[in-house]
Amino acid sequence: MAAGVAPAAAPATTAAISASANSTTFAVILSLSFCHLLNDMMQSLVPALYPILKDSYALSFGQIGLITLAFQCTASMLQPVVGMYTDRKPQPYSLMVGMGFTLVGLLLMSRANTYPLILFAAALIGMGSSVFHPEASRVARMAAGGRYGLAQSLFQVGGNMGSAAGPLLAAFIVVPAGQQSIVWFSGAAFVAMAVLFQVGGWYSRRRAESKAAAKPAARSKASATTTTASPLSRRRVGVAIAILVALLFSKNVYSASLGSYFTFYLISKFGVEVQTAQLYLFAFLVGIVMGTIAGGIVGDKVGRIPVMWFSIVGALPFALMLPYASLFWTGVLAVAVAMIMASAFSAILVYAQELLPGRVGLVAGMFFGFSFGLGGLGAAALGQLADLTSIDTVYKVTPFLLVLGLLTAFLPRHPGRPI
Repeated sequence: MAAGVAPAAAPATTAAISASANSTTFAVILSLSFCHLLNDMMQSLVPALYPILKDSYALSFGQIGLITLAFQCTASMLQPVVGMYTDRKPQPYSLMVGMGFTLVGLLLMSRANTYPLILFAAALIGMGSSVFHPEASRVARMAAGGRYGLAQSLFQVGGNMGSAAGPLLAAFIVVPAGQQSIVWFSGAAFVAMAVLFQVGGWYSRRRAESKAAAKPAARSKASATTTTASPLSRRRVGVAIAILVALLFSKNVYSASLGSYFTFYLISKFGVEVQTAQLYLFAFLVGIVMGTIAGGIVGDKVGRIPVMWFSIVGALPFALMLPYASLFWTGVLAVAVAMIMASAFSAILVYAQELLPGRVGLVAGMFFGFSFGLGGLGAAALGQLADLTSIDTVYKVTPFLLVLGLLTAFLPRHPGRPI
């Protein structure tokens, strides 16, 4: 009798695992989104500090750009390396450890009194991000239940909201209270570490469930993955990934020009107060939040490439008009550009994940990390350009970077897939 029960148990177990994998686990995705909010809020305090640091330490725009470079190199350039490692050896509790780097960086930034120490603190804060993003993106996809665009947009929107909150908190807390007030935000790191510990437990249990499946089922799944993994040649996949990186590079450099120098631009051109400039920056970042949510939902329904095309064609005219607008219309155009540009991020990320199935960490590292790091290099170059010419020149030149988006025309389509 017992012998007859055993064969039925394995299919039931496999079916349960399959059903679990196919359901969207919103609690996990929203937890990751919340931690992404806290992570990026803490990191957005770095550029929000720039006006204070510039005045306190008599920094040039070039030195401000180098702070962005130090921050982006650890926050971004390390992510592909972390992603490649965790693709082979997933580390569920590394999410919590990454927050520890951010915590130490914040504490150090609040007390930094020399330029090298400021650079080191910014690098530590960025290092926390390099650990967080690849593995968090993997868990979000694991919990997506097939709704990958929605899952990635919900995960990403947490980060966007955190980035938007940073300048707002800076305007009302950091600017009046000074650099030392950064220490108050270290509590957010402790909260994130507690939540990520729970997420790590869920991730560990899900992996254990997958390993409990029968070995023949695992082999069958591996065979199916090999069959459907790549209808394209390696060369075409490589070209497509290069195009996607170029698309994000153009968008990220333009976003970096707004994120790093928008307050200076508004103060220089329109003579507004620092707090007012921070509110305009907050509005720009809220636009990114709105665009990210809309892009993820629409991308799941109409496909990834149409969303990418809309992001290019729609943003370029507004970006070209922005340097010649009044204060009011500068704010309106900045929000419009933010919404349209951000709509493509989840589409680009999910498209890349489908080009490289099974390499979620690497893809997340490349697109959350490497492309943002290239944006940091661009920000440093823009700082030098602002020193040599003017901050106004930066906003007249950077819109032409968006023309790189026309490379979308060379992206391949998977046979039978709406991407």
